[in-house]
Amino acid sequence: MSDRTPSLIVVSGPSGTGKSTVLQRVLARVDGLRFSVSHTTRAPRPGEREAVDYYFVSAEAFQRMIDRGEFLEWARVHDNRYGTARAEEEHARRDGVDLLLDLDVQGAGQMRASHRDAVSVFIFPPSYQALEQRLRARGTPEDFLRRRLAAASEEASLYTEYDYCLVNDDLDRTVEELVTIVHAARLRTSRVGPMAGRILATFPRKQGA
Repeated sequence: MSDRTPSLIVVSGPSGTGKSTVLQRVLARVDGLRFSVSHTTRAPRPGEREAVDYYFVSAEAFQRMIDRGEFLEWARVHDNRYGTARAEEEHARRDGVDLLLDLDVQGAGQMRASHRDAVSVFIFPPSYQALEQRLRARGTPEDFLRRRLAAASEEASLYTEYDYCLVNDDLDRTVEELVTIVHAARLRTSRVGPMAGRILATFPRKQGA
């Protein structure tokens, strides 16, 4: 087990912000950091892998997990449901690693409410126009494009609810900034209790204590 209590790093940002690329690079850079694999009712996209990108489940199976109280958070996004299983946090604690969560604003709000010490990060695109261009470059159908741009406007307005805000106008810099946040989260006094306790035990006790 680790000398630290594992940190939860919650990251949100509109679809098309480049968030997934940022998280992949951060995970490759930081030891002891694990990606939290969410459950979803949507179908896999080309190249996505079961238990790596998502756990792909039926709507019925997802509902059964809700009924059994197996989610830390869950939300409906673009007609599909996404959720973080409690097992993700339990396994991270068991293995002494920090957990990096990619959540929409609904899920992030639930996590902040239930985990007051979670660190939350919102990633902005450089501009609305840049976001639209990125989504169009993906070949996003027009109806989905409009829905995602409308959702992005609502999501961006909630950035003040997060601890940190990054602008992904330079990928390398954004990755470096998020790596810095992860390292800083590990040094919070709430995370280093076991290590601090061992050190304090070496200090002489006060007379009469």
